[in-house]
Amino acid sequence: MSQNQIIKTSILSLGYGFIKDGYIPKGKDEYYLRNMQNRNGIAYRQLNAYEIEVLVRNRNTSDDWNKILVSDAFNPELVKNCKFYGLVRIGKLEPYCLSFSDLKAPVGLYNSTIISCDFGDNVVIENVSYLSHYIIGSEVIISNVNEIVSTNHAKFGNGIVKSGEDESVRIWMEICNENTGRRVMPFNGMLPGDAYLWSRFKDDKALQDKFQLFTENRYDNKRGYYGKIGDRTVIKNTSILKDVWIGSDAYIKGANKLKNLTINSGPEGKTQIGEGCEAVNGIIGFGCKMFYGVKAVRFIMSNHSQLKYGARLINSYLGHNATISCCEVLNSLIFPAHEQHHNNSFLCAALVMGQSNIAAGATIGSNHNSRGADGEVIMGRGFWPGLCVSLKHNSRFASFTILAKGDYPAELDIPIPFSLVNNDLSRDQLVIMPAYWFMYNMYALARNAWKYLDRDKRTERIQYLEYDYLAPDTIEEMFQALTIMEQATGEAWFRRERNGRFTREEAIQLGKQLLTTDPKTVASLEITVTGIENSKRKVVLVKTEKAYQVFRDLIQYYGALHLLKLIESTKAKNLSTLIEGLPAKMKRGKWVNIGGQLMPEQGLLDLKQKIKTGKIKSWDEVHSYYTKAGEQYEAQKTMHALASLADIAGFKWQQLDLLQLSSLLNAIISTREWMTKGIYDSRAKDYSNPFRKMVYESFAEMNAIVGKLEDNSFIKQQTADLQAFKNRVAAIKKTLRIKI
Repeated sequence: MSQNQIIKTSILSLGYGFIKDGYIPKGKDEYYLRNMQNRNGIAYRQLNAYEIEVLVRNRNTSDDWNKILVSDAFNPELVKNCKFYGLVRIGKLEPYCLSFSDLKAPVGLYNSTIISCDFGDNVVIENVSYLSHYIIGSEVIISNVNEIVSTNHAKFGNGIVKSGEDESVRIWMEICNENTGRRVMPFNGMLPGDAYLWSRFKDDKALQDKFQLFTENRYDNKRGYYGKIGDRTVIKNTSILKDVWIGSDAYIKGANKLKNLTINSGPEGKTQIGEGCEAVNGIIGFGCKMFYGVKAVRFIMSNHSQLKYGARLINSYLGHNATISCCEVLNSLIFPAHEQHHNNSFLCAALVMGQSNIAAGATIGSNHNSRGADGEVIMGRGFWPGLCVSLKHNSRFASFTILAKGDYPAELDIPIPFSLVNNDLSRDQLVIMPAYWFMYNMYALARNAWKYLDRDKRTERIQYLEYDYLAPDTIEEMFQALTIMEQATGEAWFRRERNGRFTREEAIQLGKQLLTTDPKTVASLEITVTGIENSKRKVVLVKTEKAYQVFRDLIQYYGALHLLKLIESTKAKNLSTLIEGLPAKMKRGKWVNIGGQLMPEQGLLDLKQKIKTGKIKSWDEVHSYYTKAGEQYEAQKTMHALASLADIAGFKWQQLDLLQLSSLLNAIISTREWMTKGIYDSRAKDYSNPFRKMVYESFAEMNAIVGKLEDNSFIKQQTADLQAFKNRVAAIKKTLRIKI
């Protein structure tokens, strides 16, 4: 039977030989990287005889007192019952207490074993059983910790390999797919757009090689970097920290094990890790929170994201301003503004494109319908499965798809945005209601868009995140949905009335005519679509005639809204001046969601080409491309909106007259009024539904508990915004001398 290999060495070696001789450059010593890392500016000196005498009297020991270096303001009375090995450098120690939260402790080093470490000024180190090879900032508090150690091959969560190591030790993050085919190398500063680009286009070897090169070039492969703990960080009642780099102002309490991590923290975002947490092989962003039994392995948490209440995050990327609570997430790439709560939620092998909410009991993860663990689900932004939803891999969903409660028996490809999808067991059919959000849940849709923007706490906004539900990506999906509804409607009429042959073009033409001129006939048809579900049963569209008009109105609203902004920004005094300033050719095109940042497809192709040809040479330059793309976004969005307006309204900009413009402005006021009313009505249902009211003794008690409808701040804000919008339109009419 095999035995543990226990290696015996001289006690005199403890604290020395951190870097083996073969890895130390010529003319350097084992402290050369440590000296480079230590930037505290403290001038250290050797101990004098009196200080050594005091240290010995206070039951301290050292293998070599000449290796204990201190600042001029060092007070030996504040060091008691410590064991020192190797080169230890100690900053100012003054007779103060440091307080944080409920912890208050005297400055100094007490009851600890310290091996080859540097300390800033006025630190508290007490009851640390083993502290080895760390550079610790000023006013740091470390109390009751079993082990804090850094190895000479520490990578701090980055997917790199140190000199002399085998490739097999490299940490990969296996996102989007369980079979490792979309894996990426994590690195500190990795943005959701980076993870997306690297996990896609796996057939483009030149591009993939560049991504790996960018990551490897970001770091050197030298052995011997020390762990760091930044100024004012507090660590207490924690078991193990190994190969962890910690920024300033972090707070770690009661954690079980933290290993191979970068924990970013600072005034721009103070990170906290709480009781029972275990995190291994990961990057934690600024302002993150991990509380109460969280388990995270091979992961990235972007800035201001949260894991709480036993959540498990494994082989996954969690985007900015996202929260996962209680549940399990495996092999997923999650864009910003994601919410996932409740103890029985599960998410596996998924690309979640942001602004999503995963409800209790959702089992979006099970490859049991495949012979291999290679399935994926792609969820457009705003994805929202209801209670106890289960899905089959592979599936794909357009933006703002909501799934009604149920077990969906086959793979789905839902191309129509803002839809309610329902597995109708009584009729054994799949039912899709396009534009559901706008017709029945406008309050939640509008409030979520406001909420995500309001909660975006990023201080460094490299990627411009789009939170509006009316944006180039969703508008393009709406145009696609209009064609789908036109074709399905025409086919339904032909099947019922003629039962003969017809072409796709004939079906689209007839469907468009019926949907725009004869909604009653459309309402009488059974409209079905194909290619949506991997089954032989019916897939039925309902309320198609209403959804069709809603989509058209909203596309027009989107376009006219940006027209208003353009008129205001250019200060156009008449229509001809405005039109003359527009580009001669405006056209729509495909847009892509790259980590929550929307970009024209051509922009993505340009980025990939620049990476492969060497015009972009690093991740920092990729990030600069994101920033420049974000700076161009509003102008590109405006051009897209104007092209969309012309397409949906059926005019050419060079031929637009005041009568048409007046009609557009009047129409968007009507649309805005309808949207504001929808926000109010969808919330008002909660106050009129007898089943919601029945748990209260009276309506007065209901108001006391949930608040009065008329006091709802969001509704009041929307009502005020409506009036302000009307005033804007009136002002533009006056400027352009529109009297109609």
